[in-house]
Amino acid sequence: MLEKKVTTYEKAVLIGVINKNQNEEKVKEYLDELEFLTYTAGGEAIKRFTQRMEVPNPKTYIGSGKMEEVERYVKEYEVGSVIFDDELSPAQQNNIEKLLRCKILDRTSLILDIFAQRAKTSYARTQVELAQYEYLLPRLTGLWTHLERQRGGIGMRGPGETEIETDRRIVRDRISLLKKKLTKIDKQMETQRGNRGALVRVALVGYTNVGKSTLMNVISKSDVFAENKLFATLDTTVRKVVIGNLPFLLSDTVGFIRKLPTQLVESFKSTLDEVREADLLLHVVDISHPNFEEHIDSVNQILDEIKSADKKTIMVFNKIDQFEPETIDQDDLMTERTKAHFTIEDWKKTWFNKIGDRALFISALNRENLDDFRKRVYDEVRDIHVSRFPYNNFLYPEHLDQY
Repeated sequence: MLEKKVTTYEKAVLIGVINKNQNEEKVKEYLDELEFLTYTAGGEAIKRFTQRMEVPNPKTYIGSGKMEEVERYVKEYEVGSVIFDDELSPAQQNNIEKLLRCKILDRTSLILDIFAQRAKTSYARTQVELAQYEYLLPRLTGLWTHLERQRGGIGMRGPGETEIETDRRIVRDRISLLKKKLTKIDKQMETQRGNRGALVRVALVGYTNVGKSTLMNVISKSDVFAENKLFATLDTTVRKVVIGNLPFLLSDTVGFIRKLPTQLVESFKSTLDEVREADLLLHVVDISHPNFEEHIDSVNQILDEIKSADKKTIMVFNKIDQFEPETIDQDDLMTERTKAHFTIEDWKKTWFNKIGDRALFISALNRENLDDFRKRVYDEVRDIHVSRFPYNNFLYPEHLDQY
């Protein structure tokens, strides 16, 4: 009889700061997301600490009194990791490690750790390794596990050079090597994209865990990995899809997230090139998430950073099967009606109205409204194809009975 494998999660504590830029409600939302990130990385958040501060403490991020409270909790419950919601400076991280004597992570290092776990291909692993080294370089301290051992140690140290200087030199050399490797692969991928011919390119974009890979599987009948965890997919998947008699290329890209580390945006440049070179973007949104509007803003901000904000876009509001607005008792005259109580029909009367027919409402998992989705994508791809090849004798059926 086979023994059932039991997954053990590392105990973790989460820390956030309430200030003028993020109120208590916002911090709770960020820590909810940080908890999901922690779970994705293999940890279990057993406690949260928050503190009101105008600006984070430059030495320890939180105040000395709160830090003592955290220290007592970490010691009593044998916590393995303390995770901060914002990026810590090298000095802050070093000071906090000396006080708490456990692993200290921030949101950036946690996301990098998840990416390292999820990277399957050589290309993705190289991208993640580069991002990790660029993050670690300014954080090297005397406590760093000496990297010169990886290069033989004895005889590799320059005259008068300290161990930390040696470590920094080795990391810089590694960064340089990884950048050259990525440049070479980027050229190969650019050639591959060029060899795809004149097919219209459609890219799925959106916040992480909104159902892009599930939608990709449904449309292209492919088998892209999909899981209810953050960053389930790192590698861009490109499939040739045919709707009616019209072929096009559909790509699934890495999910975006708030406070996405700049190191990752840079190292995943080639992956994001699929978005830059797309003719049409399908911006997938998890409408069942209470903060989906902020997810949209985060994605649009990154699209703007990679100069893709002005591309033709269809908003695809996914997971309508999971959408449940809060209800108000008819006799309750005190509770104010907010967005949390909106139905989908209510949402359609808000700023959704400006989107008009560029908004679709589907459930990729339950395949709801997928015929409307396919028809709309077909029409958009056809229009792009016709504008690109105005004299092509391609026949487009006026009504598609099946796809």
